[in-house]
Amino acid sequence: MKNRLRNGIFLKTYKDPHMILFKYHMQSRRVNTSLPPPFPAFVAHTDSRGDFHKRLAALRKERGLTQQALADRVECHVQQLKRYEAGSSQPTLDVIRNLATALSVTSDRLLFGKDERGPDDDLRLQFEAVSRFDPEEKQVVRSVLEGMILKHEARRWQNVSNGGERK
Repeated sequence: MKNRLRNGIFLKTYKDPHMILFKYHMQSRRVNTSLPPPFPAFVAHTDSRGDFHKRLAALRKERGLTQQALADRVECHVQQLKRYEAGSSQPTLDVIRNLATALSVTSDRLLFGKDERGPDDDLRLQFEAVSRFDPEEKQVVRSVLEGMILKHEARRWQNVSNGGERK
């Protein structure tokens, strides 16, 4: 058996001429391999992501419901609801839907903190104005926004493929 280096690849050759073990040596480089946030609704990165249990308890208390009453509305056991409020268990999507319905809120309100999702304050007025447009005008605005978002994402991914970190 002989070891030799050819173009950054160590080759081990054995007595049998058709057997070669390739061992690649590559430069190590830190690369962000995480997936991008879902398009087009980007979720802000804040510390309140783990506060579902606190929001659930606060909304239940605001509605004047006991844990037993909410559990009955959601059709789950009261002990399970207590686990959700303690943060020791996470509900399924069906349970989140039932909780949102029982509390008369959106699932976004349960899952995300205030202003954790949605437009920045500097864009909020523009989006409110666009919401009053007729359907054809809304479609034009939607097309322009989608084009700008795609252009931005393409630039970000181009930077990643050129060795830069994702922004």
